[in-house]
Amino acid sequence: MNQPDTMKKILYELAAVLLIAAAATGCGNRKAAKQDATEPAAQSVAEAAAETETCFTAIDKYLTDSIGRHYASGDFCIPFHNYIAVDESNPDDIKVWGDFWVDNYTQSGDTLKTVSGGNHPGLMHVRQTGEHFEVTAFDPVLDGSEFLPSARRIFGEKYEDFAKAQADDKKRDQIRGEVISAYVKQKKLPVRFYQDYGWPAVALK
Repeated sequence: MNQPDTMKKILYELAAVLLIAAAATGCGNRKAAKQDATEPAAQSVAEAAAETETCFTAIDKYLTDSIGRHYASGDFCIPFHNYIAVDESNPDDIKVWGDFWVDNYTQSGDTLKTVSGGNHPGLMHVRQTGEHFEVTAFDPVLDGSEFLPSARRIFGEKYEDFAKAQADDKKRDQIRGEVISAYVKQKKLPVRFYQDYGWPAVALK
């Protein structure tokens, strides 16, 4: 997208939504991890975001700034992902395996309409410096005939979990809907639906 400042603000607001995942995996700053995951609604969005920068928010920023901008642009770029595993044993190289998706949307009335996007499964390398996180490298699963061998190489013993995640359309649609809904609420957009080209509009919860 060509809106890095706007997207940076939105992605950090979305950090509040990722609090439960961060606390569960430990992939976040220690102050956030100690919080009761049932309490974030008691804080303002800005406070929650400031306290919960995680490797997940860094990954969202990377997907938006480094991958989403290569697709046809829209009004908003909203990445979502199904995390397979996290290894945070080395803060200089936190490894996050996942099934990553990027979608660009335009707003038409009360509907976000998909303009472009795609699937980018693979392994994210994230560095933690104090309470700051940044993606330093991405090992993507390759396309075509190289998809299966590269996926097996990158995911290793986690490959079966990845294959199940890729095949679970229902779970993927659930995650996507939840992420879009959170984005819309935090951005305070007058949006009630999202819609892929050629498909019926889906109501946001």
